[in-house]
This record gives sequence, structure tokens and C-alpha cells, in this order.
Amino acid sequence: MLSAIVIDDEPLACEELCELLAETSAIKVLGQAANAIEGLDMIQQHKPDVIFLDIEMPQISGLELLAMLDVDTMPYVVLVTAFEQYAIQAFEDNAFDYILKPVEPARLNKTIARLQKRSQPQAPLETITPATLTHIPCSGHQRVLIIPEADIEVAFSDLAGVHIKTAQQQADTQLTLKTLEQKTSLVRCHRQYLVRMSAISEIKLLENGLGTIFTHSGEKIPVSRRYLKKLKESFHLNRQ
Repeated sequence: MLSAIVIDDEPLACEELCELLAETSAIKVLGQAANAIEGLDMIQQHKPDVIFLDIEMPQISGLELLAMLDVDTMPYVVLVTAFEQYAIQAFEDNAFDYILKPVEPARLNKTIARLQKRSQPQAPLETITPATLTHIPCSGHQRVLIIPEADIEVAFSDLAGVHIKTAQQQADTQLTLKTLEQKTSLVRCHRQYLVRMSAISEIKLLENGLGTIFTHSGEKIPVSRRYLKKLKESFHLNRQ
């Protein structure tokens, strides 16, 4: 039996889909989320086999949530929507299937049959192309923040989690540094740090092949030996 999470901001539509899934006896619904932020948290907590995801939701759409998932570990994503115009983008952004509302049981059964076949160990894996993030969901000061990707200067991780900094504020995010590196224009400079090239004002070279980045907003960021050469080359090209 496959495990699933249903993410939809319409309670009636969410309940109806859960009932249809229960009737198939092939899907166990682990939980329901009313928006993308709750959904992302549930995905990381439960690690379902499949997500049934609405597209048009407040703040963060289903397609934006799809782009936030790590391509190496993401579950299958079935987009469930009343709108046909998103179909091409959905498959370009790594969706497994696309079902129109109102959901017909026969159509849903076809999707489940495909999921069961694909989840077998011998099934071949599809090549996945990472999508690009334009907004990053964050938390800070007891509120949810949606920060434009272009505003982020630094992202870093520590024991408390992953944090991002703009010129004005710092916030926490559930996304990993790996996901941010793959799906934003931030560049790796250290095992625990990513930086935006346009935010760098100076790279100071230290002993033993190390370095320190100084940003326009006054941040100091370590540069490890592994990334220093490539970072210097990119920095010089960026300033030309």
C-alpha cells in the first residue's frame, strides 16, 4: 500500500479526494494540509510515497511547492486542479500525473495503477530536471515569511537548521542547502554556506587556501579551500 498526503485549501475537495483514495484500498492517507507551508512540513515529517496537490492556493501555489522539493528524494506528485492550462508546466516541473477536478474514480484508478507499477523496485527511474524557485517560504518572529529569491544574500546551516539572510532580516527555512543550491542562483562557498555573487564586495585570501567573503551588507562568510578557486573566478567575471 502506498502512503499519501493530500494538500488542498478547499476542505470539501480535500475530504472528497481522501474518501476516493480510501475506497481504492491502495492508498493510505497519512494527513491533509490546507496550504503549501503545512504541506511542506508534513512531507518532511511523514515522507509519503505520493502527494496529491492542488495548484491554486494562497501565498504559495502547488507548482511553487513542487519546485521546492529535493529532486533526489521527492515523492511522486499528482496535481489535482480544476484548471487545464497548467498541464504543460506541471510535467516540465516533474509532476507524475495531472488530474482535473471534479475527480472521477475511473481516472483516479488509472493514476494509482501507474503509481503502483512505477513504485516497483525494477521500474526504471525518470530523468528529473530541477525547477527554479522564485520565492522561499520561511519563518521568523512567529510568522510565516515568503521571501523573494532575488533578495537572499546568504544561506547557511547550523545545529538549529537552515537560515537565510537578506540585507534587512534573517529567517529560518525548511528547505535544505542542497535544494537552495540546486534551485536558486546562490553559489556554494563552504559546506555550510551559500552566497549570492552580486552580494559580494570583497574576497579576502587567507593562509592554507582559505578565504573570507565580505558582503555589501557587512556579513562575513567563510570560504573553504574546495570552492575558493571557482568562487574567485566567478567573482571577477561578475565584476566585469
